[in-house]
Amino acid sequence: MTIIQQMIEKHGANTVSEKKNAIKEVLQEVILAGLSKTDFFTQAAFYGGTALRIFYGMERFSEDLDFTLLTTSNTFDINKYLKPVSEIVKSLGLHFEVSRKEKTKKSTIESAFIKGDTKETLITIYPELINQNQITHNEKIIIKFEVDVNPPLYANTEIKYRLLPFPYQVRVYDQSSLFAGKIHAVLARSWKNRVKGRDLYDYIHYLSLNTKVNLKHLESRLKQTKTISESTHLDKDLLVKMLEEKFNSIDYESAKMDVRPFIKDDSNLSLWGSDFFKSITKNIEVESN
Repeated sequence: MTIIQQMIEKHGANTVSEKKNAIKEVLQEVILAGLSKTDFFTQAAFYGGTALRIFYGMERFSEDLDFTLLTTSNTFDINKYLKPVSEIVKSLGLHFEVSRKEKTKKSTIESAFIKGDTKETLITIYPELINQNQITHNEKIIIKFEVDVNPPLYANTEIKYRLLPFPYQVRVYDQSSLFAGKIHAVLARSWKNRVKGRDLYDYIHYLSLNTKVNLKHLESRLKQTKTISESTHLDKDLLVKMLEEKFNSIDYESAKMDVRPFIKDDSNLSLWGSDFFKSITKNIEVESN
């Protein structure tokens, strides 16, 4: 059994869709391992939904790898890290192209994509796969990773370890800072025509872990996106009020539709509604500064 197959096995994937997600999740960890062989985690930290899944036990599938520099930089070059990522992926017997995403507009986000042929990858990892006709011709497995080069202030980080595909370490936001980032997404993300139910799912997960909110970091994020004014002082009461107002305005059926493809058990979604979210928010805790 190859290392990739060993990593895949723990996912217990049965359907072709589950197998695709399992491959993406393993590939995410391979990319982290590749980055750990460079100086990347001396200047950047891992955060977002995938960090929550890998290091804090969230069950839902998360698509992207999100990173942030520890301090603002105008000279960060994501190209420096593409070759090491490509080499580790190739060394494990997978064929993926790693390339930088060229910007079409001014942004503080540097992005890259890891792309591979879905059918080829599935057959490599699951040689016994017989449902190949379920795979769209020229379908691609795509992992996006992004680096914020203008990070908000006051986040806390910690070092976490993984053993496969080989022992490595990652600098990751601590739970309180991750929770702050998720609350910021709930309050400030532009959902346009489709509510991102994944944000709400993650919000519940943080509360289930009794995670406190890094309030200073959340305030910095909200001011950076001009969600609150520079003169506003964020405290627990104001935070609860802002969340309650948000929960009153959400289209929960749309939110459920968004999250269903990313979770195996959707039975708890029947609880979702403004009363449920406002009720669980009353007991939210914040870190003392």
